[in-house]
Parts: sequence; C-alpha cells; structure tokens
Amino acid sequence: MALLLLLLLLLLILAAHVGPSECGCDGRLYQKVINDLCFNRFEEEMVRLDSGRWCSWPETMEIYEGLTNCTCQVALRMDCFWPNRLVDDFFMKIHNTYFHHCALTGRLLQEPSIGILAPFIGVSVLIALLMTAVVVWRSKRTEGML
Repeated sequence: MALLLLLLLLLLILAAHVGPSECGCDGRLYQKVINDLCFNRFEEEMVRLDSGRWCSWPETMEIYEGLTNCTCQVALRMDCFWPNRLVDDFFMKIHNTYFHHCALTGRLLQEPSIGILAPFIGVSVLIALLMTAVVVWRSKRTEGML
C-alpha cells in the first residue's frame, strides 16, 4: 500500500512538471516558421546591408533585435518556451553564417573617441603635476626636519 502511494505521489510530481507549454509546442513546426518567417526577413535585411558592415553592432543591432523578437513572438503564439534548444541552434547558425569573422565582442575594434580619452589623459597629467608640486614644495620647507 505504501509503495502504491509513493508511486502515485511520484506520478503527480512528474505530471506537475509537464505543463501545457511543453505539450503544446510542435518543435518541427516552430523551426519551420522561424526559418520561413524570421530568418527570411533577417536575410533580406542583411543582404541590403553591405557585408563589410555586418560586424558593426550599431549597423546590425536593429536587424538582430528584430530577429530575436520574431523568434520570441513565434514561440509565444505557438505555445513554446523561449529561449529553447531550437532557438539556440537557430542563432548558432546565424552567427556561423553572418558573424563568424567578427571580433569576440561583436563589434569592430576601434580607437576610443577623444571625449573618452581626454578625461583619462587630463586627470593623469594633473595628478602627476600636483604630486611634483607637492614634492618640490615639501623639499623647500626644511623646518622641523632632522
């Protein structure tokens, strides 16, 4: 009797983990829809963009966000979890096709702007001058020194 109750409890716990989203998602259909709808739209927009600018995040950010939102919206409408293994595989395919030659950060490497560099350089120079002035001033004051 105790074994039967334990088995029944185990079945109830397992049934609780299987929700409607897991049961209602047709993975093959989901994959077909994101390929037909999301990928085709993404591909059209990337073709319009010069391939030399694919690694520039400001240039591709809106296109990439559109792709991400598309896969998420399709998942919601098809009662699928998002993100999921199919989405991960889908984005791996996208990255291997379009972004495989980009820097690891996803952006083209470039020099920081003068607006970023100037404060760092200016503060460093001012600190060096201030420390030099303090040392010279202190060396001229010999009072109280042994």
